[in-house]
Amino acid sequence: MKSAVASLFLLGCVVLLSEPARAADDSELFTRQSDVIYGRKDGLAMTMDVFTPKQKANGAAVIWVVSGGWTSKHEHINVDFFKELLTRGYTVFAVVHGSQPKYTIPEAIADMNRSVRYIRAHAADYKIDAGRIGVSGGSAGGHLSLMMGTAGTEGDPKADDPVDRVSSRVQAVGCFFPPTDFLNYGTPGYAWLNRGPKDMLQAPFDFHVWNPELRRFDVVDEATRTKIGHDISPAYHVSKDDPPTLIIHGDKDALVPLQQSELIIAKFKEAGVPCELVIKTGEAHGWKNPFADMHTIADWFDKYLK
Repeated sequence: MKSAVASLFLLGCVVLLSEPARAADDSELFTRQSDVIYGRKDGLAMTMDVFTPKQKANGAAVIWVVSGGWTSKHEHINVDFFKELLTRGYTVFAVVHGSQPKYTIPEAIADMNRSVRYIRAHAADYKIDAGRIGVSGGSAGGHLSLMMGTAGTEGDPKADDPVDRVSSRVQAVGCFFPPTDFLNYGTPGYAWLNRGPKDMLQAPFDFHVWNPELRRFDVVDEATRTKIGHDISPAYHVSKDDPPTLIIHGDKDALVPLQQSELIIAKFKEAGVPCELVIKTGEAHGWKNPFADMHTIADWFDKYLK
């Protein structure tokens, strides 16, 4: 994939991140608890906003992954994207993960695992069912959603922190145009790991490993880099016990090729996982009114979470 893909990737996520002006007062629809701390790392707090429907709460939860180009900021929380979920009674957790350029994709994945564990551990506090948690997002947020769906893990019973003893597995996924296989990106055998001098999305792929002897982070070798590319690709984690998964993707997407969704959907079908790919004819990486497509995702969650 040409370096232009990386240079345009963040621009293609604007529709997922920008907060439009509020057209109406939402105070009757939900309450919002801002900056809930779901974990800490490097001396910093990791936060999410919790949106609780005021009427017809159904006891199920959906995590909205606040991420575009693996950039994640509190001010990028866009209520319009998940308002349909709130209307149907879902409690929504808008999770902000450690953002590039400071943090890499593996670190963002670890943050998302932590958020799921925290939400599940505090299910009673939020009046949700710990066994009915879905996840959604677009682009990088879609990638992280699929990582939760395919690679969520059981907790560590020996962990000091009780939150880390809880599972990070989810029960349904519904997402938009996600990268799924960084080692076969658009073209079989092409590894998109962003390290060319003109690539503008290098930071989330800037993999380093801790050297305990020298007490520093070292740049990884080629074999390790490929292994990490494999490990952060949802397509390689597909198994028969994965949750039902819906993907919406435009067939003119030059940033995240439709091939990425087709590839993982084929693997889901082979494994017997309930799945569906909705193709938006003529659409690229985002479209004018993506909010309307949340009805489709909400229907998916109604089917598998309610």
